[in-house]
Amino acid sequence: MAKLSKAKKEALAKFDKSKIYSLTEAVDIVKQITYTKFDASVDLNVRLGVDPRKANQMVRGSVTLPHGTGKVARVLVLCMPDKEQEAKDAGADYVGLDEYIQKIKDGWTDIDVIITTPNVMPKVGALGRILGPRGLMPNPKTGTVTMEIAKAVNDVKAGKIDFKVDKYGIIHAGVAKVSFTSDKIIDNAKELIQTIVKLKPAAAKGTYVKSIYISSTMSPGVQVDLKSVTN
Repeated sequence: MAKLSKAKKEALAKFDKSKIYSLTEAVDIVKQITYTKFDASVDLNVRLGVDPRKANQMVRGSVTLPHGTGKVARVLVLCMPDKEQEAKDAGADYVGLDEYIQKIKDGWTDIDVIITTPNVMPKVGALGRILGPRGLMPNPKTGTVTMEIAKAVNDVKAGKIDFKVDKYGIIHAGVAKVSFTSDKIIDNAKELIQTIVKLKPAAAKGTYVKSIYISSTMSPGVQVDLKSVTN
């Protein structure tokens, strides 16, 4: 059995792991049990009663968090020359096409979001094996394949995040930084959870949201009562 660190022991002593807390209580606990020397991320893990192997039960989407994520997203726009200036004016960090496609093929993925236009998707699609596992593949459903490049870049810079259920039926997403006030963390968490609830597939049977845990980088997870979020 792995030995618990002193900080981990102190954290576990501050709450009951078998108890389900309201979102407000859970956020307060997470702020108390975070001992990192850096500004840790606040993460949500939402376990869903879906079978991601079935296309009609896949849950994915995007949401703009009211207070942003606290992280500066690095955005790459892959587009034809006629859209490059629009992307640059909107604040994209990298703009181009063939040179960046080659860089990605050579192993470069030092970016958070890729936005592209429909007319270059055949070229971008060839990067699926590299971008897919990293969650970087552009998708029309998340607004990252669009002709409205400026809007897409502005949305990402304003705190828009994409999410997708993994093969275990869990959605993982960073929603804030520990330095945020409790109210801001709560607002962001509610926005994500309520968006996930609205995306319930018609084919999903039984309990849709099975559990919600909130944690910070390296902290234990605190279970959240869904009713405290949706009421």
